[in-house]
Amino acid sequence: MRKTKIVCTLGPASRTPEMIEQLIQNGLNVARLNFSHGTHEYHAETISMFREVRDRLGVPAAILLDTKGPEIRIGDFKNDSEQLTDGQKFTLTTKEIAGTIDKVSITYKDLPAQLTAGNA
Repeated sequence: MRKTKIVCTLGPASRTPEMIEQLIQNGLNVARLNFSHGTHEYHAETISMFREVRDRLGVPAAILLDTKGPEIRIGDFKNDSEQLTDGQKFTLTTKEIAGTIDKVSITYKDLPAQLTAGNA
């Protein structure tokens, strides 16, 4: 018995009933929907199509909703790049600064409010 699962992302090129059937027949165990793209209506249509094909084939296959989390980006550095060393203290700041070997700015302004001492 296979212990791993085959996860396939359903998107514009793979969300037709014919393609979904091919994916299932070729081993799909989980259909992944990327909620970073598309509307809820678009994904509801995809889920409906997937369920119709899955049920018609009588195959147990799950649906995975990959929801978008907060995007955290770092700002630019003064130099092109910096090389950090293991164990070095490095600060993330919400202040808009040019990054250095010691600290860099981040785009997620609510991060400090979401952290507590001891978070890793």
